[in-house]
Amino acid sequence: MTGRGFYDANEVLAFLLELAALAVFAWWGFTRGAHVVVRLALGLGAPLAGAVLWGMLAAPKAVLQLPLPAVLAVKAAFFLTAALALAKVRNLTVAALLALLVAVNLTVATVVR
Repeated sequence: MTGRGFYDANEVLAFLLELAALAVFAWWGFTRGAHVVVRLALGLGAPLAGAVLWGMLAAPKAVLQLPLPAVLAVKAAFFLTAALALAKVRNLTVAALLALLVAVNLTVATVVR
């Protein structure tokens, strides 16, 4: 795989991990609370809040342009929260796999940058 192909594959992986994190936030939300209203609010609100924060702070065309170390911190917090939510609804092994994929993806993106 060429350098550009490797970069593109890593960017696709990054996008898929972002979507997976939002799905995990929804899954977590829909499994919290005994009342259907609480589950709906969290199931819809958690991924919405994550998407808004991502768009404001971590997206390539973010509303607030942060320095690279701050963007990496935001991304790490976002994905760590997703891994913790996944550990709550699934198991620690799957959550650790998500965290490992994110760590590799962010490392490659930072080095290739």
